[in-house]
Formats: sequence, C-alpha cells, structure tokens
Amino acid sequence: MRYSLKQLEVFLKVAHYQNISKAALDLAMSQSAVSSSLSDFERHYDIQLFDRNGKKLQLNELGRALRPQAQALFEQAQAFEQGLAQQSSIPALRVGATLTIGNYLAVGIMAAYMKQYAGAQVQLHVANTASISAQVENFELDIGLIEGELQNPELHVFPWREDELVVFCSPTHPLAKRKSLSDKDLLGATWILRESGSGTRQTFDRAMTGLLSQINVALELEHTEAIKRAVEADLGISCLSRVALSDAFARGSLVPLKVAQRDFRRHFYFIHHRQKYLSAAIENWVALCKKERE
Repeated sequence: MRYSLKQLEVFLKVAHYQNISKAALDLAMSQSAVSSSLSDFERHYDIQLFDRNGKKLQLNELGRALRPQAQALFEQAQAFEQGLAQQSSIPALRVGATLTIGNYLAVGIMAAYMKQYAGAQVQLHVANTASISAQVENFELDIGLIEGELQNPELHVFPWREDELVVFCSPTHPLAKRKSLSDKDLLGATWILRESGSGTRQTFDRAMTGLLSQINVALELEHTEAIKRAVEADLGISCLSRVALSDAFARGSLVPLKVAQRDFRRHFYFIHHRQKYLSAAIENWVALCKKERE
C-alpha cells in the first residue's frame, strides 16, 4: 500500500473544508504539513484531486469520485483500530433528524440507545430535509432520519415508519365545529405552514394538488411549536404531523379537522451515503429505531 491513513485523513478534511488552514486546525497540524501531505499524495499517483484558485480548493471530478471510497476506507480503518484496542464503547454517532422527528421522536430513541450501549455518544443535529440530506451526502452526518421524499443517486433511502399529517385549528376557530372540510373551506382559510424544503411542506403541497396555487398562506415558519402557538392564537389553520399534535389534541388546545378528500399519509425514512461504511454504531441505531416503532 503506497499511501498512508494520515494522507487519507488529510484528503478528507481538505475535501470537507475546501480550505487548507481550516483542515490544518481540525487536524492539529501546521498548514505547511497539510499542504505537503496532500501534495505528496497527489504527486505519488500523478493525479490532481482539487482545482486550485488561490487559497480556495474545490474537489474536481476525480476528487469527487474518490472521496466516498476514501471515506469508507478511513472509517473501516478506525473501526479496525478500535477492535485492536479492544474498546468496549461504541464510537460517537452523528445523527441528523428533521424537525418533527428530532423534536418528538429522536431524543427518546437517543436516550434508549445510550442506555442500552453504555458509554455510547450521539450527536443529534436537527434541521429540515434539504439540510439533513445535504449533510449526509457530504459525510458530515453518519445517518439521517427524514420526513420528505428524496431522489438523490448518492444516498440510500429506505423506509422507517408510517406517519400522517393532520389539518388543525384552535377550538375557537370558525371551522372547529365542522364535521369535514370541503375544498372551498380549504381555499377560504388562512394558512400557517412549514417552510419550503421541509418534508412536512412537501407532503402538504402534494396533498393539496389542484388547490396549491390558490391557498392563502399568511405565515411560513421553521418550527412546529411556533406554528402550534400561532394557530392557538387564531392566526390561521395549519397542517402538521400527528406525532407533533397528539399532546395538544389530548389537552384540547388544538382541534383536528377532517379532510376526507385529501391524502396526507407519508413515511419517515433512513438515509445514508451509498459509499458509507456501516459501522456497528449505525447498525445498532437503525435496529433500535425499528424496535421503537413496534
């Protein structure tokens, strides 16, 4: 083998930051040492992995093609080293979750995971589907839990559990006592919705096919709790996951509305990079998520 794991690590860090100084800081190396390592790596194989524009580096076509393989190889080496050291703890797991999952499901799963695997560490990042998928694609997260449907050839997407959105309002809203809402009711309402790029908004838009361009959207908010408070204040009606609304429905602070002619069903999904090395930590996390669903 004519390259070192350190050279792989340097390549991956520079690919991540696209900047020598930031990569050097992360690696606790001097900038000259990072530059030398990367240059030796490229020179040894007579290749160029980055396009250079002053201090800025950007992965070229070859660099982009080799990066997933380098990432998987480096992570396998880390797992092998851990096995040699006979460590009983599981490596830190970087999990991304969309807002509904992150706020209402992932924290409980994380607690169960850390209880089941003593010494395990989980870093949980919560954002919308677009952001989580981008971070998984860029190897910034090991695995993502998302609400939105996704078409990305770099990512493996597989179903986790079923979910359903529910249209809702406050108990004092004029629509609260309706047995069922018609399309006319939906068009006449003022809506408070999640932002574009979220899985919830994607499902809502699909369910409202034929009406979407005429919907009166007064507010777009990034947080489900903010939407719930706005609806409770009678600023409009909304549509969120039943997972996020069950407590409010039980208290009576919010009221579900029936919309029989619209399909609000969806799935939650796992995503990981197709070239990602599936460590024991990732496999254990997925297994626990599936168990919690049952």
